[in-house]
Amino acid sequence: MTEPRMDWDSIYRRNVLPPWSIGAAQPELAALIDQGQVRGDVLDAGCGHAELSLALAARGYTVVGLDASGTAIAAATRAATERGLTTASFARADVTDFAGYDERFTTVMDSGLLHALPADRRQPYMQSIHRAAAPGAALYVLAAALRPGADAHPGPHGFTEDELRDTVATLWTVDWVRPASLYANGLDGSRVTGADDIPGGDWKLPGLLLAAHKS
Repeated sequence: MTEPRMDWDSIYRRNVLPPWSIGAAQPELAALIDQGQVRGDVLDAGCGHAELSLALAARGYTVVGLDASGTAIAAATRAATERGLTTASFARADVTDFAGYDERFTTVMDSGLLHALPADRRQPYMQSIHRAAAPGAALYVLAAALRPGADAHPGPHGFTEDELRDTVATLWTVDWVRPASLYANGLDGSRVTGADDIPGGDWKLPGLLLAAHKS
C-alpha cells in the first residue's frame, strides 16, 4: 500500500503497525482466493508487509510482492522464511516504473495501492502492471471509495465507481466494479472503540473492488 515517491520506510520502522497492516489479507481479496478466482503466478503490487502474498503462497501459488519500502520487503521476506513459504518472493521496486517481469503474471492484485498513488503516477502504474501481465491475465483492485468530507478525515481520498473504472480502462478491459470494504488499524496504533472488527483490523472503511483483464 505504499506510494513510491514518499519515504514510507519511516512508517514501517515505527513501533506501531501502519493502518493497512492488519495481520491478514484484506477479506475481499481473501474471498477471491477462496472462490478460485486467482490463477497462475501472481503479482502483489505494493505488497507492504505482504499478508496477501503470504496467504497466496500458503495456498500453493507462486507470488512476487513488489514494494517501494525496503523495510517492508525485508519484513515480508522474514515472514515467508519463518512460515516455510518457498513460493513467495519479494523485491524493492517503484511499482509505477518497474521492468523484468514482462508477461509473467496470470493474476495481478492491488490491495489498496492505487488509491495511495498521486494522480500523475496512476497511468504509469497501470502501464507497468499491464506490461508484467500475461495475455488474458486478471487484475483485481481493492480501493477506497470516495467518502463525503474525505479531505477532512484521515485515510485515502478514494474513488467514485466511474473514476476507478476510467483509471483502469485506459489499458485493461474492466469486467465489473462493486462496493466493497477495507479494514485498517487505528492511525495512531490504538484500537478504535465501537469499530466493526476483524482480527487485526479496527476500522471498516467503504471501498470498491474492481475486476479487469488484459485483452
